[in-house]
Amino acid sequence: MSQEELSRKIIEKYQEDERMMIRIFVQWCTNHDLDAVSLYEQAYPNQGKNEALSEALEDVLPKEEASDISDEMVLEVLQFFGNDDLAFVVASAAHKRKGSR
Repeated sequence: MSQEELSRKIIEKYQEDERMMIRIFVQWCTNHDLDAVSLYEQAYPNQGKNEALSEALEDVLPKEEASDISDEMVLEVLQFFGNDDLAFVVASAAHKRKGSR
């Protein structure tokens, strides 16, 4: 395998993992009746439309059919990918949700 092919495969794997991170975030939002787009825009107000987010929203499962995703899991995944701003917004939303119970 050439260096170019290896680099391409590494980039593709990272992009695939990043899409999974977005799917986890969107499913977590759906499971907790939160607006994923609104939370994303709070974290990244100047970024504009995110195509991967839009795609994940199309594929999201109804919360009745989805597996539970803990607050801790979504935060760990977001932080792993360096989405600290979004992790902060998610942590705040989770805290508010727990406080309203």
